[in-house]
Order: sequence, then C-alpha cells, then structure tokens
Amino acid sequence: MAEILAIKSAAVEGPVVARLDKGVLRLTLANPPANALSLAVMAALTAELERAKADKAARVIVLSASGKVFCAGHDLKEMTARRTDADHGKAFFAETFAACATLMQAIVRHPLPVIAEVDGLATAAGLQLVASCDLAIASHEATFCTPGVNIGLFCSTPMVALSRNVSRKHAMEMLLTGETIDAATAKEFGLVNRVVPREYLNQIVTKYAQTIASKSSLVVKTGKEAFYAQAEMGLADAYAYTGRIMVENMLARDAEEGIGAFIGKRKPEWKDE
Repeated sequence: MAEILAIKSAAVEGPVVARLDKGVLRLTLANPPANALSLAVMAALTAELERAKADKAARVIVLSASGKVFCAGHDLKEMTARRTDADHGKAFFAETFAACATLMQAIVRHPLPVIAEVDGLATAAGLQLVASCDLAIASHEATFCTPGVNIGLFCSTPMVALSRNVSRKHAMEMLLTGETIDAATAKEFGLVNRVVPREYLNQIVTKYAQTIASKSSLVVKTGKEAFYAQAEMGLADAYAYTGRIMVENMLARDAEEGIGAFIGKRKPEWKDE
C-alpha cells in the first residue's frame, strides 16, 4: 500500500518525491516502470539535492525508487527520438551526458551523506547513480549491470563511478561482458555495503541514516569532503591535506564538545559548529 501511495503522489509531485522525517530526507525516483534518467528526471533530482543544502533539518539523504526497477539508466527512447534532429542528436546527447555528470558530481560533492536504497535492477547510468552514493544497501533481489556493450554503446560515463568503487578487474568484467550480477556479487565487488532481505531493506537503511543523522553535521560534512578530496591525491599530499583538516576540525566547537563528552562519560550536545 505504501508503494501505491508513493506512485500516486508522484503523479502530482513529479518524477522525484521528497519526504523529510527526523533528519532523513528521502528522495524517491517515482517514474516507473523504468525510473529512467530522462533530462526531466535528472533535473528534478539535481534540484532536490540543491534544495537539501539549504534545509537545516536535513542531515542525511536516502535515494530510493518506486516500482520493481531501481533505475534503468538513460531514457534511450528519448535519446533515439532526437536522431531526427539536424545534427542527428549530437547536441541533445551532449546535453544529456553533461546533465548526468552534473547530477553524479552533485551527489559526491554534496555536504550531506547520500545512501542508495536499492531494490530491483540498477543498470548503466542507474548503476552509476548507486556507485556515486556514499553508501549503498541492497535487497537480495537487487541486480546490477553495465550492459552498454551489448547494444553498441559502451558504458563510458558509468565507468567513472564504477571504477572508483570496485577493482579494475571487476569493473572491466562488468563493462566488457555486460552481464548482470546479483546483490551478493555486488557486495563482493565492493559496489554495495550490505545485502539484506527485501522486507527489512527500508528499516535497515533508515537505521543507518538515523545513526549518521545523530552525529555532528559539521563533522560529517568535513569528513565527507576530505574523503573524496584526499582520494584524488598522492600519498604525501593526502597526509598534508588531511593534517590541515584535522587541525581545523580540532578547533571546531563540536570537536571540543565531543572530546569533552567522551572524557566526561556523557552524551555530547552537538551545535553543528
């Protein structure tokens, strides 16, 4: 019944439904059956992510989907229809992939942690969406693939996020074969954090989200930003950079409070500053 209500609400609210509860902002792709990343869907999701930056009540974002497919990737029908343009669709294709890159980077660079709640198929740019999130928790029924090679369109942009999550050999296995992997294999590859029964997926994701939401948002923001920045640096530069971040963090009010609470054996009272 909850799923039906979500879909009905989507018809009024658009392809992405936003719900905030106890610091957890749930963004649900509500464009079944495929939840494809059309330009409209990507624009809506990017806009919701941008709005979340200014919402002080939001502390964690959960990205989920309605229906049996998490996300089938780009809207190939939308893209194919533009082949009749004078440039055979070149400008529209460029616009689509640029919008996708903007969306994926918005997730990675977002000050709030983003958790993917995956139930169903995540394919091509849909898999890219999962890989771009900070955490990913999947049901046993979830499946993943980068099938572009099967239809003459190599998954080059999904490859960016995929190769930053799994080993090169595993990434190339998925990219070159185009075969679907199950949730257990996705966890083995490092694409998802946990695999859980479908009936407990929402409950477990919510628990993760609420646990993170209970931390200092300043500290979480600092840590997320530093994680991705240092990952692109050489070893010496990474240590120099994170050393500076640690000094700045130590001078923050919440670090003083948190350490004091730890020493005093009491619960910290975060001010997010």
